[in-house]
Amino acid sequence: MKLYAKFSLVLVTVFALGVAIAGSLMYGYLQRSARAQVVQQANLMLETALATRAYTQQQITPLRSKQRGGAFHAQWVPAYAATQVFSYVHAQNPAYDYREPATNPTNPADRPTDWQADIIAAFRSNPQLATFEGERDAPTGRSLILAKPIRATGACMECHSTPAVAPPAMLKQYGSTNGFGWKVGDVIGAQVVSVPVAVPAQLANDAFRGLIVSFIGVALVMLIALNIVLWFAVTRPIRGLAMAADDVSKGNLEAPDFSIGTHDEIGLLGEAFNRMHRSLLKALKMLE
Repeated sequence: MKLYAKFSLVLVTVFALGVAIAGSLMYGYLQRSARAQVVQQANLMLETALATRAYTQQQITPLRSKQRGGAFHAQWVPAYAATQVFSYVHAQNPAYDYREPATNPTNPADRPTDWQADIIAAFRSNPQLATFEGERDAPTGRSLILAKPIRATGACMECHSTPAVAPPAMLKQYGSTNGFGWKVGDVIGAQVVSVPVAVPAQLANDAFRGLIVSFIGVALVMLIALNIVLWFAVTRPIRGLAMAADDVSKGNLEAPDFSIGTHDEIGLLGEAFNRMHRSLLKALKMLE
């Protein structure tokens, strides 16, 4: 194999390894960034739900004391307000979902699914668990699940301790069977957010492919440039020196001196060859 081919092979191998290592690191970084973006979206949804709950509890719920006739409106309930707000989001973006399932809800529609019941059970079995994070396959695709426990507070006892203290209008609307027996501090449900991971993951994959194509393009340009430099700075001068040495070895002692006009290592090699050539001529003249 010629020297030029060997250098080219080494350069191709080095660039291929560089692109592979850089691609592997970049792929991991992009995937981590995509997941962090999904988690950030889920946290933002949870914070929005908490803000909706706080607004309802602090500004809407107190208005019921001013109502006459003992009426009960679900809009006074913070959990109802939060879920209703996100129902509009879900209508426009089916992959995004927010629920507040409870194992013993006042409204039977708030009962948890099997996987939501498992999350609530995890919060009950581990009081130190503040956030649950996982993934599941949903009808709309792979989703990130982020959940926080809902604990009964003193304010909850006004409606959920026993049917005797519950507002009559609430009993008339939902009955006296469900949503009672809560105790302060108990985990009675969970805030559950579902955020799709497919879109950020696809964006990360597209960005990765774009970067790989860019890396390969830059590597090819650099490889061509280095090969050109290698040809003019190393391969061609060495080939000329080899031809001059071959010419002298065949008896053409009157061949001109080899010169490339540089002062690098190859230039020094050419000067050494010229000195050897001149010394050989002097030695032959002395023998004659």
